[in-house]
Amino acid sequence: MLILTFALGGQGASAQSPKPSAGGVAGLGAQPGQMTGNEITPQQQRAVERGLAFLASRQTREGAFGGGGGVYGRHAGITALGGLAFMSAGNLPGRGRYGDNVQKCLDFILGAVQPTGLISSDQSHGAMYGHGFAALFLAEVYGMTGDDAIKDKLQKAITLIIKVQNKEGGWRYQPAPLDADISVTIAQVMALRAARDAGIKVPKDTIDAAVAYVRRCQNKDGGFNYVAGQGGGGSGFARSGAGVSALYYAGVFEGDDLKRGLDYLMKFVPGKGKGDATADGHYFYGHYYTVQAMFLAGGDYWAQWYPAIRDQLIARQNSQGGWNDGIGEDYATAMALIILQMPNRYLPVFHGKGPGS
Repeated sequence: MLILTFALGGQGASAQSPKPSAGGVAGLGAQPGQMTGNEITPQQQRAVERGLAFLASRQTREGAFGGGGGVYGRHAGITALGGLAFMSAGNLPGRGRYGDNVQKCLDFILGAVQPTGLISSDQSHGAMYGHGFAALFLAEVYGMTGDDAIKDKLQKAITLIIKVQNKEGGWRYQPAPLDADISVTIAQVMALRAARDAGIKVPKDTIDAAVAYVRRCQNKDGGFNYVAGQGGGGSGFARSGAGVSALYYAGVFEGDDLKRGLDYLMKFVPGKGKGDATADGHYFYGHYYTVQAMFLAGGDYWAQWYPAIRDQLIARQNSQGGWNDGIGEDYATAMALIILQMPNRYLPVFHGKGPGS
């Protein structure tokens, strides 16, 4: 099994924050991520300010993030996460304290779009991972700015995702319709959701097939396998966060599969005993998707989860203002900042209904 461990306050100009749509698990009676009154604290604000400054210091002249060379240097996916971290603080290309950093991310990613539509820089690890994050970033920027210079390349990137979906309904590491796993599939579903929100056409059949694949990955305990069917690796924290989020972003807002998935994830509330995922090898990846699942579920799920992960991330911040992970500080810091800034509610993808709706 391999899950790439890829694994929102605002600084600068505020981006328009769309109003959340009603939704969530049936019976919760709450909007996605409804304010709980204890989300943003002075400690959180200081951690975000330090983290954004540290992240900005890590960006290369050409706009890339990744760091450390190897397969994670000059990485389109990590660069996209860095851009989303700045956007989560209210920055847009050329607008806000970190607007120039967002612009540099955008320029780098647009330059990484190949004739096939694949977004891949010189270094990559499982091309479709980075492609999914990069396509999501382009869709968010396009949706919030309407910049026509982005539209053509975004369309190519989305067309590629649709084209390489496999017969099971999922995606895997390379841009070819072969096998599939839950971790690559969520990256593509989220990009499709953001693209459709921005006005890019996404076939309903593509989303229906993805939902069917994700549901085949779910186990009786509510958790999710890495791949569908027997021998899929068993339930785990990170892949289950991906599975529940994939259902939400595909437009599934009610049902037993969601509730069972959310209840499984609640075994891993940060700081709550042996279910805590602090030592999980996919810590940031798992929390990146799980906090989104809890935000979209709303109600008690969000009210319990966000303060716990917020406080844990603040405690894990290093002396320089970043976060550490085996993939590198750029990746970990971008992920931590997106999670911490969820209460800002700036990124459109976190609101409303998914592409299958």
